[in-house]
Amino acid sequence: MTTEARRGRPRAEGADARILDAAYEVLVDRGYDRYSIDEVAQRAGVAKTTVYRRWPTRDHLIVAVVAKIQDEVPVTDTGDIRHDLVTYLEAIVAGLDRMRRVGRAMEPGDRSAGLVAEIVAAAARHTDVGGALRGLFARRNALPLALLASARARGDLKPDAQPGVIFDELAGAIYYRLLITGEPIDGDYASRLVDQVLAGARTPHEEGT
Repeated sequence: MTTEARRGRPRAEGADARILDAAYEVLVDRGYDRYSIDEVAQRAGVAKTTVYRRWPTRDHLIVAVVAKIQDEVPVTDTGDIRHDLVTYLEAIVAGLDRMRRVGRAMEPGDRSAGLVAEIVAAAARHTDVGGALRGLFARRNALPLALLASARARGDLKPDAQPGVIFDELAGAIYYRLLITGEPIDGDYASRLVDQVLAGARTPHEEGT
């Protein structure tokens, strides 16, 4: 049996993966200010138009790189909601710290949010970039929200506990420190934050009463 050949220019084999890998390398090497689509295309071994067909601006491409980084952070339901949330938040905190350092020499005590702040600013300036960023977070946040919903279903959280509100408290505190106060989010901050937030959401037997 024969099949009709596809018309038009074929999609470059593995181009997306090569572009994203190259985009990450350029981001780490150059940072946001010196980020260049030309260099990404050169490192990926594709034409610049190939990059722009997939991601119309460098901000769209950077959001795609962030999505790739976040997708590498596992979300595992072990049945212990505290352990799972602390593990997840520690990975997120570590990733955010790496992102704020890309392309920059960080001095001791430097509180700059770096690339994270640049991405937030780009999302605020450009509706389409903001939509892409919100779509990324909506997809990724569904995983920890499912963890919380599962914990509520098995009785580890109060029946009226709201996964969305709990996660807002956790994520909001981290991004507030990163973007606004500059206070450190390393060390045991993730575990202390989870304990504080879960204290009001756990069922009595989970609170030890």
